[in-house]
Amino acid sequence: MTHDSGFAARTYAKVDRRLIPFLFLCYLLAYLDRVNVGFAKLQMLKDLSLSDAAFGTGAGIFFIGYFFFEVPSNVLLKKFGARTWIARIMVSWGLLSAAMMFVTNERVFYVMRFLLGIAEAGFFPGIIYYLTLWYPSSLRSTRTALFVSAVAISGVIGNPISGLIMDTMSGWLGLAGWQWLFVTEGLPSVVVGVWVYFYLDSGIAEAKWLDADEKKLLADAIAAEDQHKREVGLGDAFRSGKVWVLSAIYFTLVIGLYGISFWLPTIVRAFGVEGYLRVGLITAIPYAVAVVGMIYLSRHSDRTGERRLHYVGNVTAGALGLILSGVFAHQPVLAILFLSLGTLGVIGSMPLFWPIPSTFLAGTAAAAGIGIVNSVGNLGGYIGPNLPVWARHFSTDPSAALYIIAGVLLLGAGLTLTCIPKDLRSRPGAAPARD
Repeated sequence: MTHDSGFAARTYAKVDRRLIPFLFLCYLLAYLDRVNVGFAKLQMLKDLSLSDAAFGTGAGIFFIGYFFFEVPSNVLLKKFGARTWIARIMVSWGLLSAAMMFVTNERVFYVMRFLLGIAEAGFFPGIIYYLTLWYPSSLRSTRTALFVSAVAISGVIGNPISGLIMDTMSGWLGLAGWQWLFVTEGLPSVVVGVWVYFYLDSGIAEAKWLDADEKKLLADAIAAEDQHKREVGLGDAFRSGKVWVLSAIYFTLVIGLYGISFWLPTIVRAFGVEGYLRVGLITAIPYAVAVVGMIYLSRHSDRTGERRLHYVGNVTAGALGLILSGVFAHQPVLAILFLSLGTLGVIGSMPLFWPIPSTFLAGTAAAAGIGIVNSVGNLGGYIGPNLPVWARHFSTDPSAALYIIAGVLLLGAGLTLTCIPKDLRSRPGAAPARD
């Protein structure tokens, strides 16, 4: 049976309404629980007598646990199904995130962050893989952008909320504001994790909310795309040179992502901003800019099918923004303006990047390959939070870390230009896109 473009558009709109807002909520909670330690830092370092170096190590050690369990977690997701496995991930990380309230010293801080990384391993690449089960690559950048925009939205609404919690709840029941922060932002993940089990379908065939014609349209679009892919087995993912190049590129992007995320509250406070709520409101600005920019860029990338130059252009602009934010560090308005450009360059590049692996990987190779790229790339999450600490050893310029991050981003842009084939692009005709 042949369907017209209107039927296809309505079907994908139906999938969008069912999946994207829910996945967005899940990632919003995941990212908030991962980086709220950057806000808690403003208070807990003094309470626990932790140094900036100890904070950088603790923030980054999350990604060591994440690295070792990422690929196995993604393969297990394919085996057990998205519904069961994502629910397991969310419940375990929510409980551990809330348990961060019991941190009493540097060693416990390290252990809890490491365990949190293990618990969350597989969530993000699992969702990226999950999207490949529903959308052809020609539609995936916009949907990935809507999902990844949770990173930016967590900054827009999460930072002010984090500041409000720490401003108003300090001292309640004898607990510090940072302890309430971990509890109130960790437990919702447990609740939503249980919801995942009852709400999410592991694939098109399980979706009772789709009729037979809708299921056939979706399945045919995926099958038509997958028949052009040659890397489909687990071994193919590990042998693929493109997978390892993409891992290196993503490594540079993640350094920028967490270099900004973990230290942005500290950077803003250094401008002389008083009060945790005010710090949260100002740090929301760069994330708000990133939300708008990333949606526009992703839609344009989907319409053209081009990923490589979109990625390079945005990352390069982000690197320039970070450099200029350092140059104008003593002019807060300009510094925030350029930090916003830098944040867009980093966060806005994620949905441009993630459709690339699935242009040549399918099946188990897609699950494992996406896991490899994300796990190796996320090792940059150890380096990003530590860069400001390390930079102090060789420079007295407080903006030195921003310049280093900018240089790393430019290196990633260069790798993309030289190592990613020009013809590695999505197929605009694979399915009708919605604007």
